[in-house]
Amino acid sequence: MSQHDFWKGEFGDRYIERNNTRDLRASNLILFSTILNQTKISPLSILEVGANIGLNVEALKQLLPNCNFTGIEINGRAAKLLEKTGAKVLVGSIEETSCTEKYDLVFSKGVLIHINPDSLNLVYEKMYEASNRWILTIEYYSRNPSEITYRGQRNVLFKRDFSGDLMDKYGEKLRLVDYGFVYHRDIFPQDDLNWFLLEKQ
Repeated sequence: MSQHDFWKGEFGDRYIERNNTRDLRASNLILFSTILNQTKISPLSILEVGANIGLNVEALKQLLPNCNFTGIEINGRAAKLLEKTGAKVLVGSIEETSCTEKYDLVFSKGVLIHINPDSLNLVYEKMYEASNRWILTIEYYSRNPSEITYRGQRNVLFKRDFSGDLMDKYGEKLRLVDYGFVYHRDIFPQDDLNWFLLEKQ
């Protein structure tokens, strides 16, 4: 089964149920508040790559009420729930979705880890081209690319230095603004995620 079919189907539906929690909503608000405060950015348009049901959009809307949001989402059930946040929804895989607009900020959270490594170069290009200024990745970090068994499934979760890949690919065209880590034992925990904010030069 391809990664696309995996997330379109029953496993993708179960992911919605597992992650639609009050605790995660609160943690997301703290996470994005921290990133925006530390980096002093105020985007007016945001594209989320793999937006699911819009938990990140909901958090960012509280912090950036005048911002316009667009989300790419492959799972049909999740896309319908994402629409209820008021975000514009592009339904389909990241690799196959056409982004004709430009956004101040393009970001992913817990999504690049589920992209087939063979497709990452195309995803990086789409994120870079869609961004007017900033690219944010919030993912599992590993200096050396590695595959992790995910809920008993193989070939669906990969750790690596995603932002390092972007900086290697685009060189002086991208500048590292800031980065951070959120521990799973924090008061407002995330799943040991590293975030990196890059700025186009």
